[in-house]
Amino acid sequence: MSAGDEGAGSGLRAGVALAAFVGIAAAIYFLSDDAYLWFKALHVIAVIAWMAGLLYLPRLFIYHHGKTSGSESSETFKVMEMRLYRFIMNPAMMIAWIFGLFIAWQGGWFAAGWMHVKLLAVLLMTGAHVYYGRAMRAFGRDERPLSTRRWRMLNEVPALLMIVIVIMVVLKPF
Repeated sequence: MSAGDEGAGSGLRAGVALAAFVGIAAAIYFLSDDAYLWFKALHVIAVIAWMAGLLYLPRLFIYHHGKTSGSESSETFKVMEMRLYRFIMNPAMMIAWIFGLFIAWQGGWFAAGWMHVKLLAVLLMTGAHVYYGRAMRAFGRDERPLSTRRWRMLNEVPALLMIVIVIMVVLKPF
């Protein structure tokens, strides 16, 4: 089986998993009296998966950076980065956004000051996600964007944004 065939299989599995997730969410919405709490739980699960990817992908870039272009290890990193981004990070980000916006609407949180700060931090995290996607494509072309030192610094951005988000959600300071 070629790498392209494996990627197609992974994409199909990711699509099936996403469809199953949406189906479960629809069933919860229409059949449960506690849809808000279920959606909050699904939101947290998606955020955890998204954060794992946001913290791991730059680490892969650091390891990939030192590999010779075209080498077996460089090609392995390309596959790992692509699968992490497309099949874990992208669906997790979309699910986190969908359920997050729903629970914010259901909870009436859009007028709260802490929610504005949280949304700004989530927008910045989404910007980091998009930037990492561009870098993943550059690594796929055997380019080496940025130095390993810069990737180590950028690896901290999602963690700092996560701290802000958690403080806003838990403490609701304003």
